[in-house]
Amino acid sequence: MQSKEQEDLINKAKRKDPDAFAELMQFHMKGMYRVAMSILLNDEDAADAIQDTLLACWEKIHTLRHISYFSTWMTRILIRKCYDIRRKNVKTADWEEYREPSACDEYNLEWREALSTLDEKYRVVMTLFYSQGYRIHEIASILKIPKSTVQTRLQRGREKLAKGYYKAAKEDKVNG
Repeated sequence: MQSKEQEDLINKAKRKDPDAFAELMQFHMKGMYRVAMSILLNDEDAADAIQDTLLACWEKIHTLRHISYFSTWMTRILIRKCYDIRRKNVKTADWEEYREPSACDEYNLEWREALSTLDEKYRVVMTLFYSQGYRIHEIASILKIPKSTVQTRLQRGREKLAKGYYKAAKEDKVNG
């Protein structure tokens, strides 16, 4: 979607046009799903977080000051909703307890599996940077952390992924 078209949809949504809002949210749905999954690691919880985010965005879209920051604003709401859901879920579970994500998401399974090995602080930053295409300063704004912290987490996340890749390759070589 071109930015002019998206701006028009945002302006219409701010005037409470449900069709424009639905089209706008549909455009952002895959990205929202990826971010929610990177935090929650569970399809049902991710769907709940997205639904809560859609409702919050609809109710609060009039508070959006700058149309150009819509995506950042929406992502920040989504992340907050994901953390709310995590706080409500008392039980903690290992990654193996979760079912495989739905087939409707075309997200690369290997990438998702690799990300699942990372701590959440690296996983969220890596998802926002590589899957969502946010810039470092935007991620810092969304997560409300310094840019240097985002850069460090990206670097450490890359290093951890590389270390895991080389370890797996070495095991394959020994076993194969």
